[in-house]
Amino acid sequence: MIAILGGLGAASCFAISTLCATRASREIGVASTFASMAVVGLILCLPLLATAHTPTRSTQVGWLAVAGATNTLGLLLEYTGLRLGRVGVVAPIASTEGAIAALIAVLAGEALSPLAGVALVVVAVGVGLVAFPSDRHNPMTGSFGGVGAESLFGAGAALAFGITLYATGYVAALPIGWVIVPTRLIGTMVVALPLAISRRFRLTRACAPLVVLAGCCETLGFVSYAIGARHGIAIAAVLSSLFAALAAVGARLLLSERISPITRVGIVVTAIGVATISAVR
Repeated sequence: MIAILGGLGAASCFAISTLCATRASREIGVASTFASMAVVGLILCLPLLATAHTPTRSTQVGWLAVAGATNTLGLLLEYTGLRLGRVGVVAPIASTEGAIAALIAVLAGEALSPLAGVALVVVAVGVGLVAFPSDRHNPMTGSFGGVGAESLFGAGAALAFGITLYATGYVAALPIGWVIVPTRLIGTMVVALPLAISRRFRLTRACAPLVVLAGCCETLGFVSYAIGARHGIAIAAVLSSLFAALAAVGARLLLSERISPITRVGIVVTAIGVATISAVR
């Protein structure tokens, strides 16, 4: 039951964070949106770190750094894609992070079951359907279809998040505070502080509640997933990947996004593939 609640909680939080970040990034920019969320998340992490023991092994510190850096890059790429395109395209592609992590594990020498191999192919087909929506107009040729920038940024985010998941696997036994703090700390030091010093940080009154809610939900979603994964990694991973579907529905209702039938099929196919991979690993 805890694994189920943890996964569903993560999916809900990530979906809300995605929608809020989409609105904010389109008004104040990707860097300011991420910087604000990083600061909010870091503030939330501080109480967790106050009572947690400090990692002592260099390998743990190294994997924490990799996880934090790649997660930071992934969020920046995802938010850039969301600013340029549609949630219903970017989120499903980004949600294939689990499939990317599985592929990285295979390349590192881990055995892959036949079912997981088939699921990887299913994910590839689903991503192709999402990335090549037939309702995208190409002004150069007058035709419809083709890969847009939103799809490319979503794919880049998926790759970065996949590395994050793989790296996080090596530090999963650490206290939750240390698992979630690297991204928030790196974001604050590398993005927020330079923006503030150069006076390029932007935050409007309308966007302030959005970035605060996005930062809280993104951090709490990771905490929820971590707690759920301790009681069942497969179940928590499967349910947390539903954030893409929830975000797509939310974008349709709140942002009036239109999703083509082919893209809808791609979202479902991708979700099935990701769920299968998560279940068999």
